[in-house]
Amino acid sequence: MTPDSISGIYVRSEDTGLVLEARAVSIGGDILVYIWGGDRPHIGAVAAAQPRPSLADENRRSATCSVLTYLGHKEDEVVKLVAEHLSAVLDTHVVVTAGIHWDGLSQAGIGAVRTGLDDIIRQLTVKLKKQERIA
Repeated sequence: MTPDSISGIYVRSEDTGLVLEARAVSIGGDILVYIWGGDRPHIGAVAAAQPRPSLADENRRSATCSVLTYLGHKEDEVVKLVAEHLSAVLDTHVVVTAGIHWDGLSQAGIGAVRTGLDDIIRQLTVKLKKQERIA
């Protein structure tokens, strides 16, 4: 595999006033996503998800996920949500890393980040599905 064979996409959510960004690359049939935003982007957590049949309904796809979180960081929920969703929808292995930080973020701000994250997930899903059809 050459660097030219690794294709990537970029998405951004800013409707809530808090900018979140993400980049996803396909590595073979697998997906690597990194999400950042705020005053000090960083790596706070990493998740690896693998697709599987749903435990509730074997006719549906789901995913299982392992998460590593650096001490003092709270991105574990972010990476787990994104990795499991994309893995189940795209039926492939997905690794997600995220580092999002705003100083003094209020409860309303946390809600805005969640809304922005939903937008990031929607955009990634659409673009990665489209990319999958092209490949």
